[in-house]
Amino acid sequence: MGKNYIDIENDRGETLRYRKHVNGRGLIAHGAKVHPTAVVETGAYVEPGVKIAADAHIGRGVWVEVGAEIGPGAEIAPHAHIGARAAIGPHAKIGIRAHVGNDATVTTGSLIGDDETIPDGDRVATDRRGLRLAA
Repeated sequence: MGKNYIDIENDRGETLRYRKHVNGRGLIAHGAKVHPTAVVETGAYVEPGVKIAADAHIGRGVWVEVGAEIGPGAEIAPHAHIGARAAIGPHAKIGIRAHVGNDATVTTGSLIGDDETIPDGDRVATDRRGLRLAA
């Protein structure tokens, strides 16, 4: 049986250890907290300090940066990027290749479309069709 972790050197020459998540085999950095019922697919990276709640789904190739929080039942589609300290609310859906900036917030149940960008520090609320609401 192969090892359940991998060491990767970052841009500053520091070595970070990532473990393979039991549900999906995505890479979880030491210091991140991922609920056992969450799915983190292969090719996804979850950085230190991230919190992923129950039943969240992190797709292939997603990058979740330091200190981000993913709410229960949230769905992050493949190749999306969640910035540092961003907050994704419960049952929110983030589209393919979408980018949520640093310190941005996507509220409960919101829908962010494919290839959409949420700027750093922005707060976004949408209805179930993705139409913007007053946040």
